[in-house]
Amino acid sequence: MDRDVLVVGEALVDVVHAADGSSREYAGGSAANVAVALARLGRPVRFVTAWADDARGGVLAGHLAGAGVSLASDPQVLERTATAAATIGADGSASYVFDLDWRLGAVEVGDPVAVHVCSIGAVLEPGAGQVLELVTGLRGTATISYDINARPAITGTGPDLIARVERMVAVADLVKASDEDLTNLYPDLELAEAAAHLLTLGPAAVVVTRGGDGATWVSTRGTVEVASLPVQVADTIGAGDTFGAAVLDALWDRRVADLSADEVESILAHAARAAAVTVSRPGADPPYRSEL
Repeated sequence: MDRDVLVVGEALVDVVHAADGSSREYAGGSAANVAVALARLGRPVRFVTAWADDARGGVLAGHLAGAGVSLASDPQVLERTATAAATIGADGSASYVFDLDWRLGAVEVGDPVAVHVCSIGAVLEPGAGQVLELVTGLRGTATISYDINARPAITGTGPDLIARVERMVAVADLVKASDEDLTNLYPDLELAEAAAHLLTLGPAAVVVTRGGDGATWVSTRGTVEVASLPVQVADTIGAGDTFGAAVLDALWDRRVADLSADEVESILAHAARAAAVTVSRPGADPPYRSEL
């Protein structure tokens, strides 16, 4: 049986308020977006998450099942399914207000080739402690990927958040952070300095995404950069999640520390292509492999 990716983190419903005054609801959440993106790229994926036995929980369950995502835990552990009210600016960027609780039920760990954790699920208690314990138990047998994807609107900022982020960075092989993440966490550091600091905590590589300005891979073996693809932006919801999923897709069972510069460039270019498709259409709607 092929090994799969275990994705761990929040699933929620995005209530999107567009610049024209209209609103729509989409299944989303950073980790759920990654799981769906991996499944659409044809990878076997199991998802550890949480929602409630309510109408929005049913929407999430249907969305994930339709994408071919299997569940690795019983998600019905919350009193109400989480939501994120997303307001879209004129440039397509999104700002969020969250209504979210987070914890895990019993998990069927299996033997994943990689484990991906991200965003709120990695830092919001009580679930964050459960996530850290789960990931720590898989170190050495699976590639650990962590997307910081900071959400100050619900997690806050400052030393407590930094400590929770850095404890997850310390157990990861690959860390992804946007330029906005690094500015929120380390406002006194330049992007290169912040990435270098994260690298000292233990991961083999740190990927910094900069929206339309491309992405940079930083490791002890050097730095690799790729440009973003020009695209008409519908909105940016799910773009970073798609990028992270596509990195895992291209990396698959290769070791992060062993990659050559050419391999890294190919991985980042693949991720940039996938993210460009997502930003070209509304909501977190990642591409199928055939679209790449």
